[in-house]
Parts: sequence; C-alpha cells; structure tokens
Amino acid sequence: MVNRLAASASPYLRQHADNPVDWREWGPEAFEEARARDVPIFLSIGYAACHWCHVMAHESFEDPAVAAILDQDFVSIKVDREERPDVDQIYMDVTVALTGHGGWPMSVWLTPDGHAFHAGTYYPPTERGGAPSFTQVLAAVTDAWTNRRAQLLEGGSRITAEVAARSRPPAPASLSRADVDQAVGSLVAQADDAFGGFGDAPKFPPSTTLDALVARAAQADGPIADQAWNVAADTLERMARGGIYDQLAGGFARYATDRAWVVPHFEKMLYDNALLIGCYARGAVEAQRRGDPLAALCERVVVETIEWLTTEMLTEQGAFASSLDADSIDPADGQLREGAYYVWTPDQLAEVVGEVDGDRLAHVLGVEQGGTFEHGTSTLQLRVDPDEPAWFADARQRLRAARSERPAPGRDDKVVAAWNGWAIASIVDAAMLLGRPEWLPVARRVATAVLEIQLDGDRLRRVSLGGVPSQAPGAAEDYAGTALGLLALAGATGEAPWLESALALLESLERHFLAEDGGLHDAADDAETLVRRPREVGENATPSGTTTALRAYRAAYRLTADDRWRVRAEALLATVATHVARAPRAAGWALADAVAEHGGRSPVEVAIVGEDASGELTRAAWRGAPPGSVVVTGAPDSGIPLLTSRPLQGGGGTAYVCRGHVCELPVTSVDGLQRLLA
Repeated sequence: MVNRLAASASPYLRQHADNPVDWREWGPEAFEEARARDVPIFLSIGYAACHWCHVMAHESFEDPAVAAILDQDFVSIKVDREERPDVDQIYMDVTVALTGHGGWPMSVWLTPDGHAFHAGTYYPPTERGGAPSFTQVLAAVTDAWTNRRAQLLEGGSRITAEVAARSRPPAPASLSRADVDQAVGSLVAQADDAFGGFGDAPKFPPSTTLDALVARAAQADGPIADQAWNVAADTLERMARGGIYDQLAGGFARYATDRAWVVPHFEKMLYDNALLIGCYARGAVEAQRRGDPLAALCERVVVETIEWLTTEMLTEQGAFASSLDADSIDPADGQLREGAYYVWTPDQLAEVVGEVDGDRLAHVLGVEQGGTFEHGTSTLQLRVDPDEPAWFADARQRLRAARSERPAPGRDDKVVAAWNGWAIASIVDAAMLLGRPEWLPVARRVATAVLEIQLDGDRLRRVSLGGVPSQAPGAAEDYAGTALGLLALAGATGEAPWLESALALLESLERHFLAEDGGLHDAADDAETLVRRPREVGENATPSGTTTALRAYRAAYRLTADDRWRVRAEALLATVATHVARAPRAAGWALADAVAEHGGRSPVEVAIVGEDASGELTRAAWRGAPPGSVVVTGAPDSGIPLLTSRPLQGGGGTAYVCRGHVCELPVTSVDGLQRLLA
C-alpha cells in the first residue's frame, strides 16, 4: 500500500510513499483539510540524501502506531527542502529562533494558517539523553492544541512577526577599499590555523569564501594578498587531502563531522561540487602564478571531480542529478549504514592489492587498525604523497574497481536549475583556465537540458525529474544561477544564443523578484503566498540568489556594455554591503565582487577573434585577467556585443583588452596580451 507521495516529482517524497503515514504534499488542499478537521499541521522537511531523515523515517514514520497518531491528530505534510527552498527557509528561520539550531529532518507544527508554534529537528522514538521522544512531543502538542489553543494561535502569529522582523535586510550601504581589506583581514583572523577552513566541527567547505580569498590573493598587492592566499591554500589542500574528498573517484561530501576534515557526512551534493570545481580551478591558476606546488593537487581535484560528475551524476536527459545518498547497504551484514560504500579496513585493502601493497596504501590513505570512523573502518585520506605515483595510480584504480562491486548509494535524480547553473559556470571556468576545452560540450549539454525541460516562456521551473518539470516555481537563485552558467558559455564559445537566453532570464528576474531597496526577493511576486515572502541576503553553504545575481549582472554588463546591468550590480552590492563588512563568511561572492571592483587590478573585458576556445590568446586571457573580468572568444559577427567591430589584425588571432568598454589597441601575441593584462 502506498500513500499520496507515490506520484510526487521529488525522489525524497517518493522515499516516504510506503509509510503508513497519510502524507500530503505542500499545497492549499492540506491547509484546507486542517481547517476543516480543526487540527494542527505536522510539517516534516528533509531531502533524499539526508542520513538522519532516513533514521527518523525508519524509527517513527514507518511505525503504524506513530502513523495512527499523526493521522488522527494532525494533517501531515512532507516537503523536499531542495524542491521548495522558500518553505524550508521560512520554517528553518523559525526553528533556529525557537531552538538555537537547525538541521534536517526539520519537524515543525503549524496552525492551519501556516504559523509555526513549535519546532525541532530529529526526535528519537524513545526518550533519550533528556530529549523527549517523538510521540511525547506529539502528545504534548495535541494537549496544547486542545486545552491552550488561544495561546498557541497567538504565539504562532507572534513568532512569524518576530522572525520576519529579524530577517529584514539592513539598509543599503557603500564599501570602500579599506572596508574590503578589513573584511578579508577578518577572514584571515577567523581561519583555523591548525586544520584549515573556519570554525569547529561540523566543518563545511567554505566555497564562496575561498573565492573571495583567492580573488584578493590575485590582486598581488601587499601582505593582505599573501595572507589571503595562505588561508585559501591551506583550506584547499586540507580538504583535498581529507576524508571529505573521495580519494578514489573524486567529489566532495557535504561536510566534515570533525575539525580536521577526516570523517565526512557522506552524502555528496551537486551544489558543493559545482562550486568547488570553480574554487579549485581558480586556486590552481593562482598557485601556479605563485610557484606553489599546490597547483598540481588543485588541478587533479578539478579533473577527478568533473570526471565523477560526468560518469555518475548525469541524468538520461543530460543535466546533473542532485545528490548521492549518505547511506548504502553494508555487504558485511546487509544493513543500511552511513558511509558503507566509502570506508575501508586494512584487511579489505589487502584483499584487493595484497598484504605488502595493502600496508603501503594504509600508510598513504590513513587506514588504521582501530579505524577513523565506525565499526573499525576508516575513511580514505591522502596523508602523505606516495613516493611512486604510477604505483599509487594503479592501486587507486584497483580499489575503485573493487568498491564499484559494493552496493552503491542511491541517487536523487531531481535536476535543480540553480545547482546546474553553478555547475555549468564552474565547468566552463575550469575548461578555460586549465586548457581543457573538451569539457565545454558537457556544459553545453547540461545547459540545453535545463532550458529545454525547465524553461516555460520566460519562467523557470526549479526542478525536474525524468524530463518532467515540477510545479515548484524557480527561485531567484535558479534564474540567476542558470543565467550565470549561460553567460560563461557565451564567453567561452562566442555563441550568442547562450547570451540571449541568459539576458532573458535576468530580465525575468528583474520583473518578478525586485525588492524596493534594489535587492532581490527569493520568491517571485506571483508565487504562492506564504506567511512571509522569503529573502535571504547572506550566504550559507551556497551563494544566495542575491550574490549569484550580482555575479551574473557583472558578466552581463561586461559582455553587452549595457550600463543597466552595471547599475543593478551596484544596487545589489549595496544591499549586502553590511554583511560584507560585518559577517564576511556569510557574504563570500559579494566580498569577491567587492575585491574585484575595489582592487588595484580592476576587471577588464577581453574580446578575442580569429581563434577558438583552445587558442593561446584565449587561454592567456582567462589565466591572466584580473578577478571579475570577462573573456569572450568568437567571430566579430557572432551577435555578442563585446565582439562586434573587432577586426582581425594580420589575419591571425587578435585580442582587444577593454576597461569599462574603452579599449586598448589590439594585440596579436601572447606577450603583448600579458603586458596589457598586467
């Protein structure tokens, strides 16, 4: 027997289709039923790769006795946070306000009008460590609803109002170069000198913050540039060597549960890897400029992670799937266990490569007798560089082949527009920065799939599954992220249709998401009316819609010379300026933009005609242009404004370097181009 979730467009919701709980999807019908039955709503939010979501489902939602309580006393709604980030953000803000922390699964109790009056995350099936059981919480909520309803209704409305007031963005402000360097200095001071990154456990990849630090390092002026590089380089290296990185197949897990990046939470998310590909590609270029041997490690991470994406994450339609699960079946006992696919014991290494090579691998990869994880197993780290690279490459391949025989983690095939947009942009950047134009067809394929399936006129659907778009509307980050990827493709290929599609998305973003202060709401003006209209200015694990749009507006201006996009970018930067100054870890891409705009090496526009994406001038421009620059390679009649009226000089490749669209005389040699860029 299955419930109503069986036909959902969300793989996460489908995971709960055989629960005895009579789940509803988010929508007006569920709220109408709650009003008609005069019961509160139990809202459960999670996502397909979430380990603790699976645990709570098994312990509680698969229990017929618990289901009977939920069905009798509540209307139960299940939401995929990745499909409905607007719903997730609203109630995550409430959960953090009420409990001091957030996470998934998120458990929230609402009035039939949508106001939250109680919230938490995971609840165990029995009382544990002073925490109440899930059924105890259900009973307490039911008692309060029956006997103290007026208090709950008043409290829910008050909580909504208070959280809305807290969530209002600060007034627009301006930034000076001193403000920018002070923000970078704050990041340097906050860095974990012992293990890289920021803060204690759990430790997340600080993708956008790394972009800001590498951008500041690339300005190459004074001690702050070197300090920024030291923090960025240390973090890039420690993550790449840690258990958070898949040392056999590439790709990063969502976060480390410890300060030293040893034990990950094993789910692998598209958004992390999409962003980190760009970080490591830009890190490789800066390391090479500085003569830092880290360049080789950064480049290897990019190559392996793109290989992982293209071999394991491409859907049949040609876009990237959302995630791989944290859990998989442990072949030793047939139990579903977190990390079972990825961890090893010394004996397991020896079974694959023999005892002698097994001992060598255990030393290199940090596989200990007692284990670094659970049940005597260890995550794989690159603790030392092998003294025989060819031997190590062969051994890694043998381990990878052996691992492929294990039951693989499940894949969430949902395609999220924003995440695919970030992936397109990073793959294009990596292709051009590292001289790997063979990656461009992958970016083209992904972009084509997203546009063909999820774009309806000028409106973008946030997700699709199996080639069918969901009804979930696109958020600001979807429009901006997809546009960003298309703008990158336009620059690398000189193909105007990518630019045209990107500008159409940005126009739609302006029509439907614009806020009174010049910023952006996260939900469109014609989207479903919720208890408040979400607007997240700061960043978390990913850039916000605002900071993604900021980057897209800059690229649109530099490709088109349309000053409207520059003005919009300045207005957006003003709305996040306070975050940049006071909380730079929550404003990485905004800080990176401010670094570029206020740095001594200001961004340029480079137009190259007479060669393709593999040309020497093109690569020199991508690698040598200051942060925030745009490079476009193509024909003068391609339809891209930056290329218009750029004739060839002497019949060969020709580069035009412009600042604010005022151009220097053209050059035809790499040396001449490098002098202009310097």
